[in-house]
Amino acid sequence: MNRKINKVTVLGSGVMGSRIACHFANIGCEVLLLDIVPRELNDKEKAQGLTKEDKVVRNRIVNDSLNFALKSNPSPIYKKSFASRITTGNMEDDMSKISDSDWIIEVVIERLDIKQQVFENVEKHRKKGTLITSNTSGIPINMMLDGRSDDFKKHFCGTHFFNPPRYLQLLEIIPTKETDPTIIDFFMDYGRRFLGKKTVLCKDTPAFIANRVGVYSIMALFHAVKELDMNIEEVDKLTGPVLGRPKSATFRTCDVVGLDTLVHVANGLKDNCPNDEEKALFELPDYISKMVDNGWLGSKSGQGFYKKVKDDEGKSEILSLDLDTLEYREKAKASFPTLEMTKPIDDLKKRTKMLVAGKDKAGDFYRQMFGGLFAYVTNRIPEISDDLYKIDDALKAGFGWELGPFETWDILGFDKGLELIEAQGKKAADWVKTMKDSGATSFYKTEKGNKQYFDIDSKSYKTIPGTEHLVMLDTLRDDNTVWKNADTTVVDLGDGVLNLEFHTKMNTIGSGVIEGINKAIDLAEKEHKGLVISNGGQNFSAGANIGMIFMLAVEQDYDELNFAVKTFQDTMMRIRYSDTPVVVAPHNLTLGGGCELSMHADKVVAHAESYIGLVEFGVGLIPGGGGSKEFAKRFSDGLTDGDIRINALRERFLTIGQAQVATSAHEAFDLGYLREGTDEVIVSREYQLTRAKAACLEMANKGYAAPVKEKNIRIMGQEGLGIVYVGAHSMVSGNYMSEHDQLISEKLGFVLCGGDISERVEVSEQYLLDLERKAFIELCGQKKTLERLESMVKKGKVLRN
Repeated sequence: MNRKINKVTVLGSGVMGSRIACHFANIGCEVLLLDIVPRELNDKEKAQGLTKEDKVVRNRIVNDSLNFALKSNPSPIYKKSFASRITTGNMEDDMSKISDSDWIIEVVIERLDIKQQVFENVEKHRKKGTLITSNTSGIPINMMLDGRSDDFKKHFCGTHFFNPPRYLQLLEIIPTKETDPTIIDFFMDYGRRFLGKKTVLCKDTPAFIANRVGVYSIMALFHAVKELDMNIEEVDKLTGPVLGRPKSATFRTCDVVGLDTLVHVANGLKDNCPNDEEKALFELPDYISKMVDNGWLGSKSGQGFYKKVKDDEGKSEILSLDLDTLEYREKAKASFPTLEMTKPIDDLKKRTKMLVAGKDKAGDFYRQMFGGLFAYVTNRIPEISDDLYKIDDALKAGFGWELGPFETWDILGFDKGLELIEAQGKKAADWVKTMKDSGATSFYKTEKGNKQYFDIDSKSYKTIPGTEHLVMLDTLRDDNTVWKNADTTVVDLGDGVLNLEFHTKMNTIGSGVIEGINKAIDLAEKEHKGLVISNGGQNFSAGANIGMIFMLAVEQDYDELNFAVKTFQDTMMRIRYSDTPVVVAPHNLTLGGGCELSMHADKVVAHAESYIGLVEFGVGLIPGGGGSKEFAKRFSDGLTDGDIRINALRERFLTIGQAQVATSAHEAFDLGYLREGTDEVIVSREYQLTRAKAACLEMANKGYAAPVKEKNIRIMGQEGLGIVYVGAHSMVSGNYMSEHDQLISEKLGFVLCGGDISERVEVSEQYLLDLERKAFIELCGQKKTLERLESMVKKGKVLRN
């Protein structure tokens, strides 16, 4: 069956329901969001003379919930206008409207009796064949089948989204004993390709996969913090980015999620998993019980493990909870020799090995943590999953770990993992010994460009389902690298397409990356069909290497600075005018030079979560790698007469002048960073490189011809400059802008308007590049700019907002 999802109904508009509705709107679905009717009027409604029969009253709960979600930060919606795809209503007046839905998702309160009442109502209006799922996180899916029709049962399963649905990639699919297998196959594929999720097939066990292992890990740390005589700052320091995990680490994450939520899951696991060998860890430590009794639940209650207060001068500061005294104190600085040793190591795999080998308390902590975790995940097979890769996928997508437990074990070595388990007095599952006896010494391996996992039942390696046709750098890099330097690698993707990836800190662009771009284009022009520029880092590129710019500027080596900026510009122009198609596939931070690189590509295949922007203004500069020129060119392409022209100039000027960063790839079109009709957005990060390669081949196979260099860019000259200068002067007069910012504004306006020219003329790209470079270098000589650059360098920041 060629099933399509065009209309979705979400039943329940709470924190999860409203945000799930927003994410379906993000991908273009028409969404019906329903909730219950209020029992009583509120004071505002009474004052307005409304009754319980008025529609505005009957839809108050759903409308308030959706509005609250849309105003939240970070936003659940890619673009404000997408919210118009959501229609609201209530479950008494509007249930008949679900009859034309393709997928109905239940997201009501976690009570089985209420869910069953909702399903009873759904059965009255749902047409046969409609998908129906529950977003429950704690109620067994099979218990929801009582009283349901055969068609309902056939099309029903659990679909557990993680909060916030837009940002967390995990979608757990939990079939019942009655679910049609083709329905599960559909959800697994649809979740990946259309919703951009890592879909993980789960068994109907308590907390499914991610929360079962993730909450175990947190509870183990709750107990270990006292055993190892550590404080919460130390644990958060050791379990955050240094380990490839979110900045919120452990205790800050608990504050964000809510301690009551975590305790609820832990209690559920304690009560419903009597055979779990680690069930004692799900018992709450005394300090956790006291925090719950005190109502110290985290952000929702104003205090948890951390508490935000104001000092005597009115400045905000964060206090930490002393777990021994349960009193708040100033945050302590966490420092370990092992962490100092790993600071220069950017490679997470190498860093992880060093962390576990540490000779201090940090090393002891990691050995205890991983020893327990490794044992625990082996013993969850086959209870929660038959396949080890599903556990890794769930933890990475649901908890933001860069490395899953079995992937980490592979990095440390098979025997080392067993040693850590035994040192903690734990026992791995019997299948681990069977695996070792079979001669296998790793949980994963790469074979012919495919990532394979050790299949326990067959005692052999199998390709991870769903990845057979994906293009993945991690599986191609070892055998298909055709060139590399210290900062970049060129990988053959097959079918005549090359890929250039960066691997500098935050993928910043310096001389090594510039060399790599030019070499990759050389290779593509001579021997291949096209080039993709993408990488697997946390960010596509956070901008230019600001340290190099600062060094040249502070030494007043303007000739060398001019050469460096011109080389950057020439490289961007080479991307634009090479004899081979160049596709750029950005994701996450794509700032400064990374944005300029994207703007010069033949095509951009942007992940939906791409935060693209030219942010140089914030450090006292203007975009100098072709970004200012490109905005002038794109402004020219849409140039019209009258007020529209002036408003368009103002919009483009403010985009750069306010260092505006798109909050999604869709918003990047509105800001002028992406081009309608040329560039495209893909929701699935997993499929992004595959699509970018296909787009590159499409251009090549059509008969690619390099664009003709543009020499007819219309500029506004003095007409536009007058608007810029008057606006900047009024901002300074009103104390909204410093005199230094006025100078930057005037330099930017000078480039965007094509210089001090009295009449409208047509100019070349090179003319605008020369203006841009001159303005950039002049600003580098300004004392205020140098001060900002120095501050950024000292903070270890790159050229980003």
